[in-house]
Amino acid sequence: MTQTLRVLHILRAPSSGLFRHVRDLALEQARWGLDVGILCDAASFSGPAGRYLAKLGPCLPLGLHLTSMGRSPGLTDIRAVAETRRLTRELDIDVLHGHGLKGGLYARLGGTLPAGRNGLAPLRVYSPHGRGLRHFNGSIKGNVVVTAEAAMLRLTDGLIFDSASARDRYAGSIRIESVPHRVIYNGLSEVDFAQRELCDDAADFLFVGELLASKGVDVMLDALHRLDASEARAVIVGDGPEASRLKASAYRLGLGARVVFAGAVPLQKAFSLGRILVLPSRSESLPYVALEAAAAGVPIVATKVGGVPEIIEGSDTRLVPCGDADALACAMAVEADDFGAAQARAQRLRKIVQERFSTAQMVRSVMACYRDGLLRISTQAPLKVSETTEFYCNGDNS
Repeated sequence: MTQTLRVLHILRAPSSGLFRHVRDLALEQARWGLDVGILCDAASFSGPAGRYLAKLGPCLPLGLHLTSMGRSPGLTDIRAVAETRRLTRELDIDVLHGHGLKGGLYARLGGTLPAGRNGLAPLRVYSPHGRGLRHFNGSIKGNVVVTAEAAMLRLTDGLIFDSASARDRYAGSIRIESVPHRVIYNGLSEVDFAQRELCDDAADFLFVGELLASKGVDVMLDALHRLDASEARAVIVGDGPEASRLKASAYRLGLGARVVFAGAVPLQKAFSLGRILVLPSRSESLPYVALEAAAAGVPIVATKVGGVPEIIEGSDTRLVPCGDADALACAMAVEADDFGAAQARAQRLRKIVQERFSTAQMVRSVMACYRDGLLRISTQAPLKVSETTEFYCNGDNS
């Protein structure tokens, strides 16, 4: 008899693109008929993400589970591994899917012993994400992370990267030939492709994201300063540790009322605040904001970093070198001076993204990864999965 696959996704902080990815993946897997649950940091439930988690829990067949997960190594890691182990046993988990450094740690250590149905150890899948990959930078802390990641490979049944860029960065420090791995792009749902509508007083340029040094907002401000004669305006949407410094920089550059720091704003509303999205990042993996902007038909000026070239591949959307304020200013001016042409480029990119970055494609590829992994580790007959996705998906997977 066919068994419904039981999956537990593990991540530490439910925020940013990582949470968006896990949420979309888990909900779509549940819609396809899998029994899915999520384990994440208990502290997040009392923070800004709490209301999203509260809505998410009832939609998951295996529920939402919380435990302490510290940002830094410590005793909470031991407790989180133990909780992973307990849930694996009690929920009869077939697949532990860890996301990010801490999620990957708990999924792999927590799934080392047989605990699920048939007396088999669960499949341990690990998805590195952008923030964790920033540690692959040759620093002392980065070398510690790389050493730990390399040691964990022997406990890894499969690696999933969200871009070829992320895979190459990981493989540049750790030999992954011995572990099955694949690139699976993040997906968007139909609602993401609703065309945005501009506010009457929309600014010329828009940034959306966390205010971190890696996001390069300081370069965007410098570029805007170089467009002084145009009196172009910008809206900065988001918050983060660099907020105060960036506001001071805008003041020092004499930008004054030309730049508005809007704080956190819902994404669809944010897209209405500026005509052209600027992504001046110094580093990225596969940024959701670029995908979402492309899906909404927003013209984009971005830096050539991480997986951004993979998003715009096949389009005529412009990319510039990171950290180059002159090049960024030039690209911003070109888009603003002929906004009609910029909108036409955005529509061409929208069509490409619609064809290549769907939630259904993402889930189908992840399921194939699970299937292949379970077929490798299964030692009993009948196998827990068949050669087809339909064997273990009871829902609509068309």
